[in-house]
Parts: sequence; structure tokens; C-alpha cells
Amino acid sequence: MRYNVLLWDLDGTLTESKEGITRSVQYALKRLDYPLCEPDSLDWIIGPPLKESFRTLLHTTDEALLDRAMLIYRERYQKLGLYENIVYPGIPELLAQLKEKGCQHLLATSKPRVFAEKILQHFSLASYFSVIMGSELNGQFVDKDCLIAEVLKTIPASSRSKTVMIGDRNYDVSGARANHIDVISVGYGYGTEEELRAASPNFIVQSVAELGELLLDS
Repeated sequence: MRYNVLLWDLDGTLTESKEGITRSVQYALKRLDYPLCEPDSLDWIIGPPLKESFRTLLHTTDEALLDRAMLIYRERYQKLGLYENIVYPGIPELLAQLKEKGCQHLLATSKPRVFAEKILQHFSLASYFSVIMGSELNGQFVDKDCLIAEVLKTIPASSRSKTVMIGDRNYDVSGARANHIDVISVGYGYGTEEELRAASPNFIVQSVAELGELLLDS
């Protein structure tokens, strides 16, 4: 097989998480007396570090305000938002097939690790992963290149040539490139076609089925 160590993004790659994230963002905006945005206009916030997205939404550089926005967001997200989520059809089966073939699954998400762990457990995906890595609530590992570097510490250096990052945004591509591993972009997530093509991943697939064909038949 072309790859046997698979680093996975979460939002937009394993799960369709828009509802929980956008509702929690709207909750924070409302509490802070800022104008609400239509959920369909908020796809761009899914993937990048959330604090930076709030910086754009709130048009501010006030760190205290940004920290407050994050706290309010998490009030709702940890109770409701992380469960307003759907596993993409075919993902559990694909993870199982790949694991049976000897592939190692590692999660590499900018989402706080504590939330990522709960999501994988809730949707019965945790058992497929040998490593579940996310950012910390204090902001550590929120940047994808640092996060991927930390995940790669858990595997032998000799495995790098058969390691791939799988994600739906340009941040996944740039993070993989910074760590000298291949990257597959999935077009069914939250990144636009223009964004992904401009990022120049090794492969772009448009469906879970196509991703399976690439990983299983190579």
C-alpha cells in the first residue's frame, strides 16, 4: 500500500460538524451583542484556529474580548455543539478496512483534544485510533504544522515515506508540507475547490468512496 500511517483531520474529514460549530459561534456572537451571521456564510471558520476566526468576526485585536468569545463558545459547544455532528457515511467502514490491512490511524485536529476525544468516543470511532491529538485549551498546538509535528513524534522516522495527512482545508496541506509528508485533500468537506487546488496537495478526492479507492487500492 502507498500509505500505512494515516493522519486524519476531524471536522470536514471524518465528521460533518457545521451545525454544532456555527450554532455555538452564533451563541457567542449573541451573548457579546454582535450581529449574527447566517450559518451558510460561516463555512470558512471550520478548520482554522477558532480564535483567529473570532478575530475576523469581531473585527478586533482585543485579546481579552477574544478570550471571552472563546469561553462563551465553549460553554455551548461542550454541552451541545460537539454532538450536533454527523459521521460521513462510509467513514467507519473505511477506518475498519484500513486498520485490518495494517494501517495505523492518528488523529491530528486543531480542535481541542478534550472535545475531539469525546466526539470520537460518542460516535464509536475512538477504537480505530492509536493517537488522538488536538490542540490544548490554552492554545498550544493550535497551528497545524506544530500539531502534525507533535503527532509525528509518536511514529518512527523511517515511516515518514508511507505517512499521509488527510484533511479538507489548505491548513492541512501547509501543515503536512511543513513536516515533509504527503497530503490528501477531501473535496467533500469545508474547503472550496479553488482553495484546495491552490494548496496543491498530492491528491484531491471528492468522496469517501474515492478516498477509499486511493488508500486501499494503491
